[in-house]
Amino acid sequence: MSYLSPILTLLVNAVKKATVSLDRDFNEIEKLQSSVRGYQNFTARSLERITQNLKNELSRMRPDAVFINNQKLPVKGCCFIITPVDGIKNFVRGLPVFATTVTYCEHGEVKAVVIYNRASDELYFAEKGCGAYKEGFRSHERLRVSSVKDENEALIMAEVGFVHNSLEYTTAYRDIHAQTENVRVKGCVSLALAAVAAGKADVCFALADNFNSVLAGLFLVREAGGYVYNLKQKDVRPEKVEQVIVCDELAASNTSLENFVVNWQNRRSKIK
Repeated sequence: MSYLSPILTLLVNAVKKATVSLDRDFNEIEKLQSSVRGYQNFTARSLERITQNLKNELSRMRPDAVFINNQKLPVKGCCFIITPVDGIKNFVRGLPVFATTVTYCEHGEVKAVVIYNRASDELYFAEKGCGAYKEGFRSHERLRVSSVKDENEALIMAEVGFVHNSLEYTTAYRDIHAQTENVRVKGCVSLALAAVAAGKADVCFALADNFNSVLAGLFLVREAGGYVYNLKQKDVRPEKVEQVIVCDELAASNTSLENFVVNWQNRRSKIK
C-alpha cells in the first residue's frame, strides 16, 4: 500500500489534530512534579481535553459512529474505541513513552487502527487486509514481525496491569522473568505491541491491561504477520483479533515462537 486509504487518511489526520494539546501538556507536566495535587489535577484536565478533542474530530469523520469502552463490539453499525493516553504513568513523570490509540470497527470487526506517540512523532497504522505500517516522511515503512526462532535469543515485552494485592499477576510476571533474561517493560502496552509488529521485539504478554490499547496493538501485530493468543483458553492457539479481545490475558508473537507462548502458559496453569 503506497498510499493511505481514505479511511486511514481521516483517522491519521483526526488523531494528529486532536493530540496537539499533548505537546504543551507534556512539556508542562515536569514543572508540577513537586505538587502531587497539582500534577494530578493537571493530568485529569489534560485527559479530559484530549478525550473531547478525539471525539470531536472522529465524529466529524463518521457522525453515525458511537464510542465504546468495553470488551464487546457492537454487531451492527460502526464505532470507535479510543485511549487518549496509553502509558499515563510515563506521561505524568515526563517520560516520552506514551501513545494515543484509535480503533475503528464496523459490524463487530476491526477495520483500522492508529497508534501515535506524540512525544516522538512516531505513528503506526494498519487497515484490515492491507498490512501494518509506520509513517515515514517520504514513504511508509512496512511492518513485519521478526523471524527469531530461538527463545533464548527472543526479546520479550511484559506489560502486566497489576491488580492491587493480586498474587496471580505478581507470580505471572516473575514467571516470565524466570523463563528468559531478555524481558523489557515499556509501561505502554500499545507501543510494546507495536514493537512486536515492527520486529523489534518477538513476544508481548499483556495481562490485565488496558483493553482499548491492547486491541489496537494486537490488530497491528496481526496485520504485520504475527499471532495473537487468548491465554485463558485451555487450548492456546493463534486466533483472530475479534476472538481474543473478550479476554484480559493476551499475548502476541512472531510465527516462530508459538511454542514459547504455549509452554509458558502451560507452566503457569500447572502452578495455579
